[in-house]
Order: sequence, then structure tokens, then C-alpha cells
Amino acid sequence: MKTEFEIIQPDAGSSFRLLHHKVSADAFKWHYHYHPEYEIVCVFEGTGRRHVGNHLSNYTDGDLVLIGSNLPHAGFGYGAIGTHEEVVIQFTEDFLGKDFFAKPEMELIKKLFLRAKQGLCFQGETRTKIAEKFRQIPTLSHFERLVELLNILQGLANSKEFILLNPVDFHYNFSHKDQERLSKVYKFVEENYTQEIDIKEVADMCNLTVPAFCNYFKKNVNQTFTDFTNEFRINQACKMLLDGDEIMDICYKCGFNNVSYFGRVFKQIKGKNPSQFRRLFAKT
Repeated sequence: MKTEFEIIQPDAGSSFRLLHHKVSADAFKWHYHYHPEYEIVCVFEGTGRRHVGNHLSNYTDGDLVLIGSNLPHAGFGYGAIGTHEEVVIQFTEDFLGKDFFAKPEMELIKKLFLRAKQGLCFQGETRTKIAEKFRQIPTLSHFERLVELLNILQGLANSKEFILLNPVDFHYNFSHKDQERLSKVYKFVEENYTQEIDIKEVADMCNLTVPAFCNYFKKNVNQTFTDFTNEFRINQACKMLLDGDEIMDICYKCGFNNVSYFGRVFKQIKGKNPSQFRRLFAKT
């Protein structure tokens, strides 16, 4: 899992960057990256994968996350179904001047920035209200966007409807060696998920024993290698289901050798069995 440094430039005529994505979820790949800018991600609906720091989980019915400076994260559209729509705002801590957030009126927002080091996921009424602001902000002038961003930050700062995505003592410390090693593992799964994967072969590729590899992968990815591989296979299966492939064929095409087990894993990850999933998401 190579962690890339991303260079971000503010929009022309603005002190921060605003992105509005509405694309097919197929466009999202693994892209674990970091940047000095804070980032607010608002996914309007649907399901997908949330990967922030060492936190890895699935979201449903949209998402609202604040990511701190230099906190690694992946695109929230990976694993999503159908069209993925989100608005992303990226800004430096001093985007309004070196001392702006040191002003007494900004005290709560300053505390919000400190909490954002762990990554914050907002829920409940907060998510609903802030999502409405995100719906409107792309249509506003640059000045109005700035005012609305301050309103959004204050709304998040006042909210108690959030969870920390990483422990308070979390520190990002992937070495270059870790990045290269995990990148090889990810690529191996991507190229071999259609067949049985021998974990010893993967461990050997990393110059580790099987127990050492299992511990290493769980520590760095916050997920077992088996769960990671199954999740990748099920996401591929979802695409095949929506393309109209037969469930039994999909099972074997995705590297499962037992239809019942495939069904159980699918339901565990997606909350529905393959048939239910197809009925719910297939294009009409």
C-alpha cells in the first residue's frame, strides 16, 4: 500500500479547494495518500469503504468525515455501488492567515482541528444538516463559499455526534519499506483474486513467516489478510452482479470454491445476500 504525498492547490480566486465528484464507483482504485491540508469529505448517499489512518470500515447511507493534516486516507468511493457523489473541501490550517484561528472566536474550531488528528466521523442530525450545506456550496460564489465553510466548521466544532476513527495515541509511521511491501501485497491480490491464494506465497514475497506476516498485515492495515482479500473479491462480485452474471459463475470467477461460503461472506460484508443485492441495485 504505497502512501503517496499529494500536492493540493487552492481553486483560482479562492483560499481553499472544493471538489464535486459524481462518477461511477468503478473509477475509484486504491489510492492511499496524505497532504498537509485538512479535508472534509461529504458523501451524499450509498455505501463504500472508509479508510483513514489505521481505521478501516464500511459506511452506508452516506458519510461525513473530517481528516486532519497529514493523516493518510483513501478515496471514499472504493467499494461503493453505482454512482458515487461527494463534495470534498481541502484547506490548510492557515488558509485565512497565520493567526486567524488563534482568535478567541475560533476557540472551538481550534479544538476541532486538534481532534481531527485522529479523523472524525460525524453522524445523526449533524451529518444531515452539514450535508445540506455541502449540497449548496458548489453553487455559491467564492466569498459565499468561504462564509459557508466557516459555518460548516463551527457546526462540526459544536457537535458531539462524532466518533474518533483512530486512537488518541495514533501516529502515522509507515516506513518506505512498509509502503513498498504492502503495495506488493495489494497488487498481488488485485492480480490473483480469481484463484486460490496461498498465504505462504504472500508471506514469502514479504520475506516473513506466515505468523509474522499475519501479525504485520493486521497491525498495518487494521484488517486480517483473509478479510482484506474477501472484501476485494466481494467488491468485484458486486460489479459482476450488476452486469447480470450468474451467481454461481461469479462465485468461482472471484476465487471462491463454495457457493454457500460465498453467500455468507457476501452478506457479512454487504449486509444482503447476492440475490437481494442485485434486486436492490440493478439498473431498471
